[in-house]
Amino acid sequence: MRDGLGAVQKVLLLGGTSEIGVAIISELAQAGRLTNVFLAGRSPDKLARVADQLAAQFPGLEVSVVPFDAEQPGEHQAALDGVFAQGPIDVVVSAFGQLGNDQNLVDDVDAVRRLLTVNYVAAVTSGTIVVNHLKAQGFGSLVVLSSVAAERARLDNYVYASTKAGLDAWACGLADALVGSGVQVLVVRPGFVDTVMTEGIAPAPLATTAKVVAEVTVKGLRRGSSLVWAPPTVRPLMSTMRHLPRPVFRIVSKKAGS
Repeated sequence: MRDGLGAVQKVLLLGGTSEIGVAIISELAQAGRLTNVFLAGRSPDKLARVADQLAAQFPGLEVSVVPFDAEQPGEHQAALDGVFAQGPIDVVVSAFGQLGNDQNLVDDVDAVRRLLTVNYVAAVTSGTIVVNHLKAQGFGSLVVLSSVAAERARLDNYVYASTKAGLDAWACGLADALVGSGVQVLVVRPGFVDTVMTEGIAPAPLATTAKVVAEVTVKGLRRGSSLVWAPPTVRPLMSTMRHLPRPVFRIVSKKAGS
């Protein structure tokens, strides 16, 4: 539960090795009042390394590891129930996801199914479980990492973009539905973020870092926002891109992917 000054004390990160997610935890810990972090993911070794990193960086922070496989949505209820059974959670960050290469997904039905399962089905179902717990405790925030790709799908990322568009629509609608409940849903739309996940991909205009996304996210949490862009300058850019005629946008997409 947040302390008397409103500072976050307990955080659950779904996608416990996500660079953006870990950066958000670090940003929250800078205030010095974060006491407990739960890292949920499917790789025990990677989770342990992140846990050790956070514990070393912030002495006194208690970091726990939780088994969580985004490709197995049927297992999420039990995993999340177990976390919330240990006490109220102030902030849950949903940061897991796959990027995918749509040029390779055209003929690979199994790969498309995995991408849809992880990025949309698992994100929405786990988010629903989380929100039910937050409503039951009467407070808390769910941070959903969307993408500027949700605004308009390019020809080289249309499957990925469709998953983010669906997740984004769900989270935005949920945020409106929960107004007045004491539960906040914050949708974060990052532009291109320089992380291990995007290694080898040519940076898009206004590329940013995990730290910048974290700073924007934490400001949004403190303000009670329902939507933030990271960096904020990508908002007018995507507004322009969204309104380009399709033939023009197709040319721009080809150049961006080349």
